[in-house]
Amino acid sequence: MNKRGRMDRRSFLKLAGLSFTGLAFQPLADLLPKTVFAKDGLPTETLALQKWAMAVDLNLCSKKDNCRDCIDACTRIHNIPDFGNPKDEIKWIWTAPYKDVFKDQAHAFTKEILLKAPVPVMCNHCEHPPCVKVCPTKATWKREDGIVMMDYHRCIGCRYCMAACPYGARSFNWRNPRPFIKSINEGFPTRTKGVVEKCNFCEERLAKGLMPACVEACSQKALTFGDIRAPRSKVKALLSRRYSIQRRAYLGTEPVVYYLL
Repeated sequence: MNKRGRMDRRSFLKLAGLSFTGLAFQPLADLLPKTVFAKDGLPTETLALQKWAMAVDLNLCSKKDNCRDCIDACTRIHNIPDFGNPKDEIKWIWTAPYKDVFKDQAHAFTKEILLKAPVPVMCNHCEHPPCVKVCPTKATWKREDGIVMMDYHRCIGCRYCMAACPYGARSFNWRNPRPFIKSINEGFPTRTKGVVEKCNFCEERLAKGLMPACVEACSQKALTFGDIRAPRSKVKALLSRRYSIQRRAYLGTEPVVYYLL
């Protein structure tokens, strides 16, 4: 038995040695997590080590009057209810006048057409999100790729996050939203009464290598999204050569939604 036992151990060690040798000749890159980038810099396999950002070209955005392409696409995909009144309104992406969005950036010499232009606004997925700091249940948190997330099951409806957000980017469900969804998308969860919700940068689409719904739907190509750490990222290239501003940048939250002028 002892001899047989020694033979078994010897065979095991020999096999292990061969396995290790095989790994030793395998390229190191093959052993590390891979990220395959599409031509626009959007990863198509993993979300490791990304840093998402969005650029909104206000000149392109203002060319089409009363455009709702981005809003309608977001509403449809994310089961956003329509309660029919401003009090109960749920907003993930919406528009507001430039002079209201950028009160600290508007001045007497700002182009008149820009002042009147509707500006798309959403959650800014801040580098330093104040909403995350105040949430008592960790229902909102920031992922390593920068997306500020919501866990609808953890949310207790305290609305501390809404009070902390300096951009008014969060909405509260005062009523059961499900009866007010025109056509439910079974691929995305519906919410319940008493929870907060907001834009999630279409993280469920990113996981499949797809662009956010608003970007895909924009007929003016005014929205550009991608990984600013990717070498071939369109959004990185745009931000490198165009002048951009952020909402209330003086607060130090470091929004990753940039507006190109």
